[in-house]
Amino acid sequence: VESGESGGGLVQAGGSLRLSCQASGTILSINVMGWYRQAPGKQRELVAAITGGGRLNYADSVKGRFTISRDSARNKAYLQMNSLKPEDTAVYYCNVGYKSSDTYNDLTIWGQGTLVTVSS
Repeated sequence: VESGESGGGLVQAGGSLRLSCQASGTILSINVMGWYRQAPGKQRELVAAITGGGRLNYADSVKGRFTISRDSARNKAYLQMNSLKPEDTAVYYCNVGYKSSDTYNDLTIWGQGTLVTVSS
C-alpha cells in the first residue's frame, strides 16, 4: 500500500494551495485520512483529518482557513488551504489509516511529504 501527496509549492501570504493525497494498494476500507505538517525544528503536528464516516478534525491554527475533503471511491483526500500565512510553511504529509484487504488488520501509512512554502 502506498500513499502519495501532490500540490505543494511556493505561494505568497494570503494565497491558496490545494494538496492531494492518493492511497493505493490492498485497501479494504479507509478508517481515516489526515494531513500533518512538520516545520523546520518542530515536531510533526496534525493539521486536519477526516474519518471514514466523515467526521472532521482541525488544528485550531487552521480552522476557518483549511478544508479537508475526500473522494471515498478513489481513496483520495484533499486539503484546500486558503489565506496562507508564512507560519504555514512546512512539509505536509498525508497519513492513511486503513483496513488491509490481505490481512484484515488496521494499518497506517505515511506519504513522502510535499513542501509548502509561504512567503511574506
